[in-house]
Amino acid sequence: MRYPPVKNKTVLITGCSSGIGLATALLLREHGWDVAPTARKEKDIERLRADGFSPIVLDLFDSGSVNNAAGEALELFGGTIGALVSNAGFAQVGAVEDISREDLRRQFEVNLFGMQELANRLIPQFRKQGWGRVVNVSSVYGRVTAPMVGAYCASKHAMESLSDALRMELRGSGVAVSLIEPGAIRTEFRRNAAEQAERSLDPQSAQFGKRYDRIISRREERLRKERPFSLPPEAVARKIRHALESSRPKARYCVTLPAHLAAFLRRVLPTSLIDRILSSSVSN
Repeated sequence: MRYPPVKNKTVLITGCSSGIGLATALLLREHGWDVAPTARKEKDIERLRADGFSPIVLDLFDSGSVNNAAGEALELFGGTIGALVSNAGFAQVGAVEDISREDLRRQFEVNLFGMQELANRLIPQFRKQGWGRVVNVSSVYGRVTAPMVGAYCASKHAMESLSDALRMELRGSGVAVSLIEPGAIRTEFRRNAAEQAERSLDPQSAQFGKRYDRIISRREERLRKERPFSLPPEAVARKIRHALESSRPKARYCVTLPAHLAAFLRRVLPTSLIDRILSSSVSN
């Protein structure tokens, strides 16, 4: 489907402290976009400011922060805005039986509820303009579910469903909605997930305690070790740019070969075989 171009190349990007968000902010600025990056921590805000951006504080867990960030972005861009890139999020590691209600709620508050609340604050302006783009950074785990990251997978599956519904509801408005589905990207994501596991899981009393110990103790090693077929965050940033600038943006963009392969195999393999393959990685 053809969409009108973004007439005002202004974009709000969430989760820009490092990795995909920062790479996207830098790439889009290089190609003429006026970028408002967001971060939660003051030290990251200061670093973005030092890099020449006009950053916005955003904590997706807090509705007040979401509303303030949307209003600040609209004010910064003179009342119009070209695009929203929702990249902020985290992974709650652990077996489903070990995830507390509080931790499951936080996973969804950040990865889903805050993301959609921010989009909902900007959609009226997009509709009024008759053009705009929404790009949500999902994951290959938005298509395929794996053990030990069930909460994260659930949040990304939900993101995909909401994005699909939003895309259909916005049909004819001039506003495009795209999903980005990265596989392994060379960022601090895995280390951050291990740190979250250390805060929220008790290896001593859990069925998968030995596995949790390995995840936590090897976080630095996991960060240094390059996973096969992994790509730098700039590879994701280039897909995001295409979704923002193309007259025919795709509904979904896979990034990395494993992401393409997983999406394909999910369609053609029986569930029992997928279960056998993925559950083989769970050992204690």
